[in-house]
Amino acid sequence: MAARAKNKTAAKVEQQPDRRIRGIGARIKKGDRVMVITGRDKGRKGEVLRMFPREDRALVSGVNMIKRHQKQSAKVQGGIVNKEAPVHLSNLAHVDPKTGGPTRIGFKVLGDGRKVRFAKKSGEVIDV
Repeated sequence: MAARAKNKTAAKVEQQPDRRIRGIGARIKKGDRVMVITGRDKGRKGEVLRMFPREDRALVSGVNMIKRHQKQSAKVQGGIVNKEAPVHLSNLAHVDPKTGGPTRIGFKVLGDGRKVRFAKKSGEVIDV
């Protein structure tokens, strides 16, 4: 017999489906040039600074800027600081190295046996 949850909240958490996007995390990596395809910053381009794979989010330079009210400390001066907030991976697309527009990503194996990512629009290899 299956183990039962002791309270109703724990039972609800166990029933929640996994809402992560499968497969997209492998396509976007730190250092990639990406473009925002929807939302407030639509059309903006930037470089991926950090990935959050558990949340399916990425921190992109110059995109999704927020104002943070920073408390003063010994290291940092207090005040209102502008900083980037993470963007969901579904709102990002790779920038095509040839055309500069958004593109989807594919994988292929080169003659020397390396598996690389390539832009589906132009066929240009992204990994060097």
